[in-house]
Amino acid sequence: MATHVIVMGVAGSGKSTVAELLAARLGLRFAEADRFHPPANIAKMERGVPLDDADRLPWLNDIAAWIREREAEGVSTVVACSALKRRYRDILRTGAPDVFFAHLAGTPEVIGERLAARSGHFFPPALLSSQFRDLEPLQPDERGITLDVTEPPERLVDRLAALLAAKQ
Repeated sequence: MATHVIVMGVAGSGKSTVAELLAARLGLRFAEADRFHPPANIAKMERGVPLDDADRLPWLNDIAAWIREREAEGVSTVVACSALKRRYRDILRTGAPDVFFAHLAGTPEVIGERLAARSGHFFPPALLSSQFRDLEPLQPDERGITLDVTEPPERLVDRLAALLAAKQ
């Protein structure tokens, strides 16, 4: 059975960095969920308008379909995806059994500083508060772990790799 990890959190939490490092370390296929957004979603965010559930539904279904295809191929994956709400994670879980979530958590201040320093991304720092408003932390019945974004990405990857190895 393939392994599927979704590195989740608000914009600027380091999802892409950690997910890419984890995929490289473990030899897993990587996907950046931002690449699944239709142009209308990106344009909306660039205008400073938060996405709503209706905007996110086709996007989440496309990511779940990608995971499902990799599962059918027996290919393990790591996806960088915000997965802010429980119902979003429920959709992503339809892609494969036992999807594992790694929530990169931090304070609005820490993540806001990161976003302000970031360039070349369509997500404006002004939308961060809407993501924190939507964020529903992992629940006890969800497979996953919450990690502190103030730890270096390499340390987070070390922890995730060890945890995944122990679950094999």
